[in-house]
Amino acid sequence: MSSSGEAPAVDGRRPGAAPPAIAPAEAPAAPAASNGKKRSIGVVVLLVLGGAGTLYYLHGRGFEETDDAQIDGNITSLGPRVTGTVTATHVVENQTVAVGDVLVEIDPADLAVAVVQAKAAVAQAEAQLQAEDPSVSITQTSNTAAVAGASSELASASAGLSGSHSDVDQLTARLAQAEGNARLAQIERKRGEDLWSAQAIPRADLDRRITVAETAAAEVQATRQALASARQKVAQLQAQLGATKSHLTEVRKNAPREVETRRASVLYRQANLDLAKAQLEQAELNLGYAKVRAPIVGVVAKKAVSVGDHVAPGQQLIAIAGTDVLWVTANFRETQLEQMRPDQPVDIHVDALALDLSGKVESLGGTTGSRLSVLPPENASGNYVKVVQRIPVRIRIDPGQAGIDRLRPGMSVEPKVRIRP
Repeated sequence: MSSSGEAPAVDGRRPGAAPPAIAPAEAPAAPAASNGKKRSIGVVVLLVLGGAGTLYYLHGRGFEETDDAQIDGNITSLGPRVTGTVTATHVVENQTVAVGDVLVEIDPADLAVAVVQAKAAVAQAEAQLQAEDPSVSITQTSNTAAVAGASSELASASAGLSGSHSDVDQLTARLAQAEGNARLAQIERKRGEDLWSAQAIPRADLDRRITVAETAAAEVQATRQALASARQKVAQLQAQLGATKSHLTEVRKNAPREVETRRASVLYRQANLDLAKAQLEQAELNLGYAKVRAPIVGVVAKKAVSVGDHVAPGQQLIAIAGTDVLWVTANFRETQLEQMRPDQPVDIHVDALALDLSGKVESLGGTTGSRLSVLPPENASGNYVKVVQRIPVRIRIDPGQAGIDRLRPGMSVEPKVRIRP
């Protein structure tokens, strides 16, 4: 009890004293509610981020992309096909050209002279062929006539020989008969001489018998000479027949050869004509080559020729970057190709033009880029370090899109291939 007589305070505080500090356990309820709200917001944010990440992951699984890609096209290096001096150039670098446009002109004077010479050679070859061509038919006709003449001579000689043999046979028979008559006449003469000696016959009968004997002897002699002549004629006709047979054999054997020789000569003239015509065609082509024309649609990327330059085949004059056929070469990592197939759609972003195009996967490369390098790696030598390789993928750009005419080979692009629908 206090000395002042005042009743003590229930909580032990003196009247008028400041209230004591509030203990932490007895803090107000408002801060606790604020912390709970923050935790709820954090949970919601985490759920949103997790969902967004999941969606991004799932979306990303359907695509494969790379920034190692560029526009590709055909670059044609043009050179002269004939030797000469450049008289005119009609293009400058970065100029657009179409198929057939004249780019460079070469002095055609020498080439025109070559055309005239080739035409003269063709005319000469044609004249030679026309002069030689009838000789085949002429030779055939001559050979036919020669064979016919030799055959006729052979038949005539055979007939003459046969007739001579008949003459020989007849003369042989006549000789035998004449000899028989001569012997009989000699016998009669001998008998007459004996009878004349015996005065048995008159002198006239003896003279007659002597005359008959001498006539018979003369006939025998004449028949023998005729037979010898006939036999000689037979021998002569036999020799003539042999010569005629040889001549006929020679004509028949040589006639085809002569015809073939003439035909070969005609073929030779024909070959000369064909050669002359080919040389004329080549000369005309060379004259046309005096104008170097653009073989493709594109842009002149490099010009390395001026008026007055002496050019020759194999020398590069102009390089044209084709713009009518373009594609994308994208070097994907080998780990990105598992689900990649031809005809899959591709979104293509062109860096230089801020342009988005569409296309399709056309084909996958046949080897990695490193294998096509100047010094391909040899993994079997030294220490091996595994490196993820890249394989070129050819992407076809869909035609008819806006801005596609502004594409140039070498531009960097970023393709994105949809590997899952």
